[in-house]
Amino acid sequence: MIEDRDKYIEHLVSAFVLLVLIVGCFVVLRPFVSALIWALILSFSTWPVYKWWIRALKGNRTLAATVMTMLLAMVFVIPLLVIGLSFADEATNLIAQIRKTIEAGLPPLPQWFEKIPFIGPDLLQRWQVWTVDEAQFESFISPYLKQMKDYILKSTPVLLQAILQVLLSIVVCFFFYRNGEEAARSLSNLLQKIAGSRAEKLIQVAADTTKSVVYGIIGTAAVQGTLAMIGFFIAGVPGALLLGFLTFFFAFVPMGPPFIWIPVTIWLFYKSSLGLTLFMAVWGTFVISGVDNIVKPYLISRGGNLPFVLILLGVLGGVIAFGFIGVFLGPTLLALGYSLISEWTSRKDTQE
Repeated sequence: MIEDRDKYIEHLVSAFVLLVLIVGCFVVLRPFVSALIWALILSFSTWPVYKWWIRALKGNRTLAATVMTMLLAMVFVIPLLVIGLSFADEATNLIAQIRKTIEAGLPPLPQWFEKIPFIGPDLLQRWQVWTVDEAQFESFISPYLKQMKDYILKSTPVLLQAILQVLLSIVVCFFFYRNGEEAARSLSNLLQKIAGSRAEKLIQVAADTTKSVVYGIIGTAAVQGTLAMIGFFIAGVPGALLLGFLTFFFAFVPMGPPFIWIPVTIWLFYKSSLGLTLFMAVWGTFVISGVDNIVKPYLISRGGNLPFVLILLGVLGGVIAFGFIGVFLGPTLLALGYSLISEWTSRKDTQE
């Protein structure tokens, strides 16, 4: 009896020490959780490319991991640095240009504006008043310009923090590439001890969902780039093909496409008609940027055996809860939950 009690106390103390150790590890790694998850997603989704480099470099895993890390830095870090360094300057210049336009006088709106349902007559009347009374227009737009300036000041450090996080993720990717297979085996053994026979299936569900999200993001970027190119062609923007390719690459960055179509809209405002300017603004807002919330969940749902509505809720809810990384976490968590519930209900039906 005494020996059983001693063993129980020993197991209890061991469990407590293990719990404290796990909590301590989490506290230490908590600032880097997002970077670690991004590194895991990047290395997993580009694993076939890494395997190709291993074969090309005759089995040298360290060199292959180095090459992959450098490629990821070129694809992700350099564009983000360009955006981060130019964001504040360009946005400040935009505000200055708007103020110059106010001082120079507003151009008249075309008469067909009056035919726009609901808002057309009121907008045309207001615009006519503003062209005569510039002070009234300036008092109307000044609060929005102040909000834009405040947003720029707040967004710049956030963008720089995101660049540092991506850079850290890419550095971690090197170790995931080099030691990924050993880590995967250890994770599989750990999950088998926790989930038993379900572990392999859960790993497969998580892997398939992550792949589907990656392919969904690539497909959505292709659609956004194509739609942007069509809009630029319609508006008569020079270099529409190149701008479409730039939109494709910027679509991989959260809120990336507006960095292309908003400057194009401003250029149209100065160089072309007001009608084409409004067309580009509407096309960019509702078509180029708006398609992201429809096409991405649809493509992700086609890549796996999950209902479209589940993926849609996973993408939107994940972004709200976790930020951009929630695009991956949301659908993956819902997919795992859906798989467990489906397995549980099917097992219950079989037993009956």
